[in-house]
Amino acid sequence: MDTLKPRSGVSGEFLAQMSYESRANIAIERCRKLANFSEDAVGTRRTFLSPSMRDCHREIAGWLAPMGVEVRIDAAGNLRALYRGPDRDAPRLLIGSHLDTVPNAGAFDGILGVVLGVALLESLAGKRLPFAIELLGFSEEEGVRFGAPFIGSRALVGRLDAELLSRTDAKGTTVRQAIEDYGLDPGEIRSAAVTGDELGYLEFHIEQGPVLEEMNRALGVVQTIAGQSRLEFVFAGSTNHAGTTPMNLRRDAMAGAAEWIGAVEREAHRVAELVATVGSLAVKPGAVNVIAGEARATLDVRHGSDESRHAAVETLTGAATDIAVRRRLSVRHSVQLNQPSVAMDPALARQVEEAIRRAGCEPHRMVSGAGHDAMILAEKIPSALIFLRTPGGISHDPAETVRVEDVAKAIEAGSHFLAHLAASSAVQRRTHLA
Repeated sequence: MDTLKPRSGVSGEFLAQMSYESRANIAIERCRKLANFSEDAVGTRRTFLSPSMRDCHREIAGWLAPMGVEVRIDAAGNLRALYRGPDRDAPRLLIGSHLDTVPNAGAFDGILGVVLGVALLESLAGKRLPFAIELLGFSEEEGVRFGAPFIGSRALVGRLDAELLSRTDAKGTTVRQAIEDYGLDPGEIRSAAVTGDELGYLEFHIEQGPVLEEMNRALGVVQTIAGQSRLEFVFAGSTNHAGTTPMNLRRDAMAGAAEWIGAVEREAHRVAELVATVGSLAVKPGAVNVIAGEARATLDVRHGSDESRHAAVETLTGAATDIAVRRRLSVRHSVQLNQPSVAMDPALARQVEEAIRRAGCEPHRMVSGAGHDAMILAEKIPSALIFLRTPGGISHDPAETVRVEDVAKAIEAGSHFLAHLAASSAVQRRTHLA
């Protein structure tokens, strides 16, 4: 565990008097400031326990210093900032998101959720709630450095195991070694785990899609994080000369794959809320005057219902077989990922919806097509996920942005949520106020 010595921050008394819009402007400015902490000279790339992550940790610690928040880095590299309750035994509410990025990233994916947590603590102006708040900045959600996502949040649910610690990056460094190189002790990873007795986990995140913008809604409440299937299909035919082989005698693997890709798109349009993507297609030999003898295609299928997702995969697998038989091809497939859908906690989601309404917004209930740390925390504690509108639906790109008014509404809704939770009977029963 590493305890941070923070840089200086803005006066807590000054921030406590600000309007929601002013807080939103500061939050956006802070996100853009963190985007400067990068492994690359141009663009933002911040991966698991890189030197730029240390700069990020210290900057955030500086913002929290005026509030007397205790900041540490746990053995999995997560930033943990504790705003204490009335006593050391007070239950905890967790608020957070991730601090790592993809290459050439935008300034808000993940990071905004942590910065909004800071804003909510500042809005308390030193007031103690009947529960403690722990702000979390997860070390690795994207999975860029080691090809394994959710390293930080997995540690909190006890799933950062020996196999994951042994994974290597492009330079041959293991996760375990990266932790040690950062000055942390992998032997203390178990102490990073949640107890399961926490009040819940709240995450703010940009939507990374166009739905809220299309509906002209500032905020959405995620009901379910979609399950995901990833497969690879290999169509095999016969390589031959493009000029001398008649059309009726061809066994064209590329043509078979192309017909199947059309079937994928039609199935996704047919089934409500299903998304299906063929994101990669590789052909052999790949010459302009040669009929393709092999075509490898990836398939990504997502849906909030595992039953609907599995049915779609079965349908698309059957379609590949039918196409191959008719075209005198062979086809085989392999499953790369089968991630079940994860429901957010209904009771916590209802509280979040009410808080959003009190902020003057009508929340939109939605399914998240992307994975988030909330889906990992939900294994152990009640979890809720709030989406903010993403202008243009653009994410994982420097053009990624947010609206000031949406960020202001998110802070206001978060403040209402904290006040409602503090007055709830569930919290009252667990504190000395009962």
